[in-house]
Amino acid sequence: MERKSLSSDVITRAYIDSLLVEVRHLDAVMPSTEMTLFGKTFATPVATAALSHLANQYPDGMAAMAEGANQAGALVFSGMGPKDELERMVKTGAQVIKIIKPYADRQSVMDKIRHAEEIGCLAVGIDTDHAFDRRHGYDVIEGMEMFPLSSSELKEMVKATKLPFFIKGVLSRKEARKCLDCGVKGMVVSHHNGRLDCAVPPLMVLPEIAEEVGQDAVLFVDCAIQSGLDVFKTLALGATGACVGRPLMPPLKEKGPEGVREVIANITNDLRYTMAMTASPDLQHIDPSLVRLAKHVW
Repeated sequence: MERKSLSSDVITRAYIDSLLVEVRHLDAVMPSTEMTLFGKTFATPVATAALSHLANQYPDGMAAMAEGANQAGALVFSGMGPKDELERMVKTGAQVIKIIKPYADRQSVMDKIRHAEEIGCLAVGIDTDHAFDRRHGYDVIEGMEMFPLSSSELKEMVKATKLPFFIKGVLSRKEARKCLDCGVKGMVVSHHNGRLDCAVPPLMVLPEIAEEVGQDAVLFVDCAIQSGLDVFKTLALGATGACVGRPLMPPLKEKGPEGVREVIANITNDLRYTMAMTASPDLQHIDPSLVRLAKHVW
């Protein structure tokens, strides 16, 4: 009888829920959720995930998402899409980080890096976890073949831009070290919502990655982040911020930018309440010892 592997999404959600939070009250204050990144100040460490193809949710959905996030004072990650779409996102006033697919046509990657720099993106990066397809060898998206990225290629991409460079898809201490050695300034700790079954949950490996990275790069986490309590756990374990994707979809479809703004504001309010209930005055003073693993679960 064939044994089915566990979904990484299911494992990730279960791990997040197994992390318990100490409650502390003495010397508590109304917390600040402000985050500073690359010289810009944001009202919240909650960012949009590197989403794509949102026109099926709302007209010009990517720009609408950026507009709503900007209204909430949040950072925007952008996935694949045409140049004019990215330009409309930036024109909303949002601070946008462009994440590019690992196209086999490396010239296309370099062209997208230059474009992101020219139109005023805050940072640029590449998604390393989308090179292979489960059934067909190398992945093909919208007719374009993907190809795995080498460390030497990554170094050249980092050198090719003045913008801070991100890698999306880091899920090990060893890979984090390789990224640092290539000059990467930001990482998204992620398994891309389960591209491999039984992948380690991002929050399980985050403390090791944070220890390896130190102050040399910023860390964002995505996969299954749904609430301010989830965001608090990522921050306590060493992240700079957290990315939210799926919770934005229904509100975007129903209300457009206002729906996105409301979701991010609600998650931020939930984060602020969690910080208040743990005597955490700001993001820089969220004590790692506040989070404990329910070991009987794992």
